[in-house]
Amino acid sequence: MTTAVVDTAIRTGDEVRAPKLFGRRISPMTERRLTNFRANKRGYWSLWIFLALFFFTLFAEFIANDKPLLVRFDGAFYYPVLVSYPETFFGGDFETEADYSDPFVVELIEEKGWVVFPLIPYSFDTPVANLPTPAPSPPSVQNWLGTDDQARDVVARLIYGFRISVLFGLTLTILSSIVGVVSGAVQGYFGGWVDLLFQRFIEVWGSLPALFLLIILASVVEPNFWWLLGLLLLFSWMSLIGVVRAEFLRARNFDYVRAARALGMSNRLIMFRHVLPNAMVATLTFLPFITAGSITVLTSLDFLGFGLPPGSPSLGELLKQGKVNIQAPWLGIAGFCAIAIMLSLMVFIGEAVRDAFDPRKQISGDQG
Repeated sequence: MTTAVVDTAIRTGDEVRAPKLFGRRISPMTERRLTNFRANKRGYWSLWIFLALFFFTLFAEFIANDKPLLVRFDGAFYYPVLVSYPETFFGGDFETEADYSDPFVVELIEEKGWVVFPLIPYSFDTPVANLPTPAPSPPSVQNWLGTDDQARDVVARLIYGFRISVLFGLTLTILSSIVGVVSGAVQGYFGGWVDLLFQRFIEVWGSLPALFLLIILASVVEPNFWWLLGLLLLFSWMSLIGVVRAEFLRARNFDYVRAARALGMSNRLIMFRHVLPNAMVATLTFLPFITAGSITVLTSLDFLGFGLPPGSPSLGELLKQGKVNIQAPWLGIAGFCAIAIMLSLMVFIGEAVRDAFDPRKQISGDQG
């Protein structure tokens, strides 16, 4: 549906039958943006590739794990990947959880049934036994990308590391966007002393050395996922304030805003029902880039040793191992390729989103 068709339909009073998205009819503007997004082939396919990789890593426990997916024993089915079973359950001697990497336990199971392991029979923290060379060992049929200096499978750590990096980046982006949008909306809508005081606070807060604070606090408290998320949120929320503030400053004196105010509508409803949708157009174009920046920050902290706890599946820690073990180039190459692919996909998606919301972009083939 082109712009000319829509304009003609409006002038003649004809009904425009808009296409549907998720069972709901979409407006011509939304259709225009979707068409512009799909026209950017690089960003469009990057989105699908990124979603496929992310969906794949969401089920990391079923792809790379040292616990079987399914066990058939003594006529019954068991699911060790979901439920913990003691070794005595399969005829062993210990009450502790069965170690399925032990050949003795596997033999006990196979005497009365069979066992199905994941595609990669190692978790991110599983030490690989019987390596042909001392760790870090090079890529082999058993370990496709080799092992790190603690004899852990690199492919398994990449899968888990990709998932935790994306989840961290998306969570930080969502939370920081909420805080940043609300703060920018309050500044831009009310203006005056509210805007002035808020700007002075942002200048002082933004000048604080965030990296030094992270290093100092990391020496006091052992960092974890939520601790890092909360600390980085203290500084990352300022990335969207400028855009949202400018949009609210521009729109607060529009006629429809004045009319709503004259009709007695509350400031909260005016801000978030009438002004915010216009501000979100510019805000959405920044989100993929903010996510890429959040992932980069986490990788940098892990590389410096101030990120996730030791032993966590971290891409930054893998890069650090590649730096320390220069005799094992597969470590650095694997970490670099994973981060480069992830960030490149995010940047390409961001470019496509920017094109979709750019009012100067015309629909491909649109002559209207």
